Amino acid sequence: MKHMTIWVIDDDPIYQIIVNKMIKKSELFLNVLSFKNGKEAIDDFKKKLEEKETLPNIILLDINMPVMDGWEFMAEMVVLKEQINETIQIYIVSSSIAVEDKNKAKHYPEIVAYLVKPINNNDLTLITANY
Repeated sequence: MKHMTIWVIDDDPIYQIIVNKMIKKSELFLNVLSFKNGKEAIDDFKKKLEEKETLPNIILLDINMPVMDGWEFMAEMVVLKEQINETIQIYIVSSSIAVEDKNKAKHYPEIVAYLVKPINNNDLTLITANY
């Protein structure tokens, strides 16, 4: 098991259960945290940053969510990146196959890849291999 923390940011509770089980079963990550929207995640991120707690190594980010969507989350991360001293790899994981979304993801150097739901064990293995 790698000593990595992964965050799943997605508003679909069924998808979260499935992905969390898959991640835990894979034994590729030490910690898994889930958030139902970008605001919950960014608030926790800011708190961890302020309190110098462990930040996620990898974030699986959905685009379409209520309260704060994936793009709004990314805008916040861009503002915070000067305060971050470690590499955080962000993967967009979305059911959207819109070319506009895929192109928008390319404008963020923090986004490693755009994956279409559902992700599988091979995706998790590739994600950890890239870290």
